Amino acid sequence: MKVYKFEAFTNAIEKNIREGIFKPGHKLPSVRDLKAQYQTSISTIQQGYEYLVASGLVESVPKSGYFVSNRPDLSNQQVKAKHRPVARDAIFKRHLGLTTSLKEGRHVSEFNVAAPGDLLIPQKLLLRTMQQVIREQGAGLLRYYPSNGSVELKENIVKKAAVHQTSINPDELLITDGALQALYIALSAVCNAGDVIAVESPCVFSVLEVIRVLQLKVIEIPVDPYAGFDVDFLKKACRTNVIKAVVVTPNFHNPTGILMTDEQKLALLSVAHQYNVALIENDVYGDLNFHGQRPSMIKRFDDSGLVLSYASYAKTLAPGIRVGWLAAGKFMQRAEQIRFALGSTVSPLYQETVNRLLTSNSYDRHVRSFRMQLAKNAHLAIHLLSAHFPEKTSILSPSGGYNIWVKMPDETDMDHFYDQCGKIGVRFTPGYTFSFSGAFDKYFRLVFADKFSPKRMEALQLAGQQAL
Repeated sequence: MKVYKFEAFTNAIEKNIREGIFKPGHKLPSVRDLKAQYQTSISTIQQGYEYLVASGLVESVPKSGYFVSNRPDLSNQQVKAKHRPVARDAIFKRHLGLTTSLKEGRHVSEFNVAAPGDLLIPQKLLLRTMQQVIREQGAGLLRYYPSNGSVELKENIVKKAAVHQTSINPDELLITDGALQALYIALSAVCNAGDVIAVESPCVFSVLEVIRVLQLKVIEIPVDPYAGFDVDFLKKACRTNVIKAVVVTPNFHNPTGILMTDEQKLALLSVAHQYNVALIENDVYGDLNFHGQRPSMIKRFDDSGLVLSYASYAKTLAPGIRVGWLAAGKFMQRAEQIRFALGSTVSPLYQETVNRLLTSNSYDRHVRSFRMQLAKNAHLAIHLLSAHFPEKTSILSPSGGYNIWVKMPDETDMDHFYDQCGKIGVRFTPGYTFSFSGAFDKYFRLVFADKFSPKRMEALQLAGQQAL
């Protein structure tokens, strides 16, 4: 069973509560007192208290601290209860909370959610298109669609890829419930539990969780802030390990925003060919270039079938539009079976809405406007960070997508920084969520995929003051 750092103090508190030493209403030690006593981080102490609250032993009182519950459930009859306690992974729960919205509206300035904000979603276009689809297709939208997805939608995806010189065989294409399901299918089609794969480091939390669920072993490949994905490091790893797959985001990597050059993509593909490694390519940000032409996909250069590419319209249209796709290459037979086992079809309404947008060029018009707004947001965010954060703060300027990777000065107490940001209603994604190893403690990700209102600009200024 996994042991968490916080158990060093939660076991002691739970023991005192169950033995009656800590009575109902007893005020428990503060987070900072426990941090000093156990020589650990504030986040670890907070995770421990969250565990105790979830266990029903402790209550959290805003602005007052933590107290023994007035009615802690200490009886041995718990196993006979109708609803048994649900075990939760406290670290997963916390990391999930750090990357999702609190839905507190005006009270919180969220720079942690990797999704377009309400003001940048093409609401009128999407709703109008949905209404047209419903009027025209009616009850047909209530039936099962082909498990692999709408044939017409797949044809449009193939045509769109061909515009930027990428050839996708429609017979290798699956429509998925978003990008994460596409990744799950790709990894499941290539690997078995216990296999070794390579991932970027830093790597987004959602990808790491899919890897954890599939019980895969990981080698983390460094992503240099300037040189990008370390292909030489991967090559060395392949010499001493049987690596089944490598997962990469070559176009506007999350969280760094780095774009691989075509030369780097070819070098990576060469390693995959040399060692027979499946290359799983995440292209969710590929359409969001700030300058020049849309960047190439690695799949453009592959004729072996080793490249599995996937993307989603959740990042470019709206997070609720759960339409993604996977071009599974030589692994299609297994991928198709896994896709079917996960559920027979993606929402017909969403498929037809996206199909209509692709057919009419409305999608391309929206994306042109969207990426221009993102470029402006990135420029403004970098200006605010440069002006209001400590002098030694390192800011990696992205060339597309909607993430900025920020490194705070080495002397910064990051737990204190996040705590103070929380008090003023500002949320970033901590860097430690981007690695299994807990690296990147001095980093955080800032998402700029929402309009910068005066309130959001002021929030960034105030956040910078917390680190001074």
